[in-house]
Amino acid sequence: MTSFIKHETKICPRCKVKFECKIGDVDNCHCNSISINTKTHIFLESTHFDCLCSGCLEDFNLLQSRSVQLTFPDQKVGLIESLHYYIENGNWVFTELYHFLRGKCCNSACRHCVYGFQNQKSTINE
Repeated sequence: MTSFIKHETKICPRCKVKFECKIGDVDNCHCNSISINTKTHIFLESTHFDCLCSGCLEDFNLLQSRSVQLTFPDQKVGLIESLHYYIENGNWVFTELYHFLRGKCCNSACRHCVYGFQNQKSTINE
């Protein structure tokens, strides 16, 4: 009996890059070749993401490493422009690092949501 190894072309839900997912051959899949630290692995299990490309997996590892040196600013005075937020058209836009440090998803489909949450309205328009 011949075994069938399933491979799929997927689009990374975070950066929209196409990549090959080797769901039937996980030992040879790109995600298995990247060393993800334990904290990053635990974080990714709490997200809404499906498979991610290798670049995004590495980005999350870096984000987790960078966040070790920082704490979530619990008061407005602790927010640092360009680190935690930036101003666009007079509105505050919180960065990916801010959301990561926050430690939970607010389910508001934020532009830089690290949890991969998208409401139906934002999914329809993409």
